[in-house]
Amino acid sequence: MASSRALVKPRARAARGTLRAMAPARAETHAVALDRLIHERMRLGIVSALAVNAALSFNELKQLLKTTDGNLSVHARKLEEARYITCVKSFQGRVPRTEFRLTEAGRKALARYLDHMEALIRAARRSDRAAG
Repeated sequence: MASSRALVKPRARAARGTLRAMAPARAETHAVALDRLIHERMRLGIVSALAVNAALSFNELKQLLKTTDGNLSVHARKLEEARYITCVKSFQGRVPRTEFRLTEAGRKALARYLDHMEALIRAARRSDRAAG
């Protein structure tokens, strides 16, 4: 059995090396630079909405993004854990109010994300022009 393992390992290593050699270095750089936390549609919506509003309540965000309480709550929590947004809970009379704000780290992350997406768009347009 040890001899069959010895035969498989070099092949597996060779295959992995071939795949790495085939992957363009620029594609790997772009994939690494992309902020996967913001890239998800709902989280991008939350961050974008907060970028153009000083603050939004939970209900305002829910209405704006046309989502459910649970969905918004889960995605907002992820952004809060990354310190991209802050969440302040208070009461207006007897009614609980949750308010979100974009942090400076969140603004910088969104700016980096948008810069990255703009670069990808420019590259795609250049390749379209070269092909056409």
